Amino acid sequence: MITGDLKSQIDKIWNDFWTGGISNPLTVIEQFTYLIFLKQLDDKQTLIEKRANMLGVTTDKPIYSPEQKELRWSTFKDKDPEVMFELFTRPQRHLNDVTVFDFMKTLGKDGGAFTEYIKGATFMIPTAKLLDRVVQQIDKLPLDNRDTKGDLYEYMLGKIAEAGTNGQFRTPRHIIRMMVEMTQPKKDDTICDPSCGTAGFLVAASQFIHEKHEDWFIEEQFREHYNKNMFNGIEIDPSMMRISAMNLQLHGMENPTLIGNSALSESNGISSQYSLILANPPFKGALDYDEVESSLLNVTKTKKTELLFLALILRMLKLGGRAAVIVPDGVLFGSSGAHQNIRKELVENQQLQAVISMPSGVFKPYAGVSTAILFFTKTNSGGTDKVWFYDMQADGFSLDDKRNPQISEEVFEQCFADPKSVLKEFKGKCDIPNILLDWKKFTSNVTLSESSRAQSRDEGQDRTQKSFLIPKADIVANDYDLSINRYKEIIYDEVVYEKPQTLIADIKAIDKKRLEAMADLEKMLG
Repeated sequence: MITGDLKSQIDKIWNDFWTGGISNPLTVIEQFTYLIFLKQLDDKQTLIEKRANMLGVTTDKPIYSPEQKELRWSTFKDKDPEVMFELFTRPQRHLNDVTVFDFMKTLGKDGGAFTEYIKGATFMIPTAKLLDRVVQQIDKLPLDNRDTKGDLYEYMLGKIAEAGTNGQFRTPRHIIRMMVEMTQPKKDDTICDPSCGTAGFLVAASQFIHEKHEDWFIEEQFREHYNKNMFNGIEIDPSMMRISAMNLQLHGMENPTLIGNSALSESNGISSQYSLILANPPFKGALDYDEVESSLLNVTKTKKTELLFLALILRMLKLGGRAAVIVPDGVLFGSSGAHQNIRKELVENQQLQAVISMPSGVFKPYAGVSTAILFFTKTNSGGTDKVWFYDMQADGFSLDDKRNPQISEEVFEQCFADPKSVLKEFKGKCDIPNILLDWKKFTSNVTLSESSRAQSRDEGQDRTQKSFLIPKADIVANDYDLSINRYKEIIYDEVVYEKPQTLIADIKAIDKKRLEAMADLEKMLG
């Protein structure tokens, strides 16, 4: 968890960019990212040199040659601001006409995953004074600890949302964590986000593994899988690609697979490749039919991106692969043929396990649309028996545009570490602990004794509660409608009204008292 001191340092860097003339939050993140990467390159070079000095020889390929010393962070950070700025902006003839900034574009795969997506990067810090101020502050940041630098970058990314621009790239972190907790990433999982943005889902899956299964890293085979194959993302925006690559790198994933492409396009032919997909695909988009990969249209012929992404996710999953996907409410109850077809596909041909209905304020202030999370497994042979519904009414933050936290950050952590311990404190403020506990209870049905299973079934029958089970037959009878309001039962308190005659008598009695009071007042006034 990021400390107050670190937050203050990041806030100061952010404000310096702002007052220095860079007001677009996405540009701030990009420039901040490039400088962090340059510092990392120098730290890596220092480590190589130390290893060589200790052993007398090294097999590591150096990043900088001795002649390129001027381009290193440890050298230029101590130079006068104007000299430093020139090293960033003016090609140095004695260094093959490269700048500090251009140098990191020449590294290719030697620089890690990040350098593969940096070709279109532009240096946009306008003045020597601003560059010097930011470099000196970044130099003080604790970038040698995986957890700290990961949290630090996450906090910086959070400022994209706070600034009110490009907020669509950021799914609330606690919602991401809830989805990861519910899908429980496994040792051999190959995880993908087909619309990865800043890679929040992939980072959360990585953190879950470090927190819950640190022992897995003892095995060389798992470390190899973790570093090269486990994390995969697709993103069409080059700026987001660079940010997600750096986010993953700072969280300890050196070589994730990131694909710069539209996931829905003809050029994306990925099929049956991933065992876990976590996603919040773009809503409200529409594409022409000729832009969409043809196999997706066979599942549901539509131009709507939220439906096409569900078809894509089914295609990209391995048999037995599972998914947790955020969708707008319209997907749950839309009456068009395309809407019904994708719901029918999930219920009849795959195994739909859960629908969590979220309140409309979760994505405010950027969108007030109501959303839900679908949990399903690819089987290609059905398997849907009962679907678990949960009516989430609070997520721990106010549901207005301000999204003020209702629970302290420290206590919120307990929501994921030990949900049972915070049930009383979270009541009416956040449903996540109940969701995690109920999900665990209903998914463990297969391992329960017959009596326990019967009791659990009974608990899921009361549709007046937030959490309940719906048989597949009911869903089919309702044209595969998955909206919670279709199945939830609301108990209205009976209101007993007095008979009209009684109300008239009461009015007459009040009127009589009023007239008597008026008469008494007239007497008093003589």
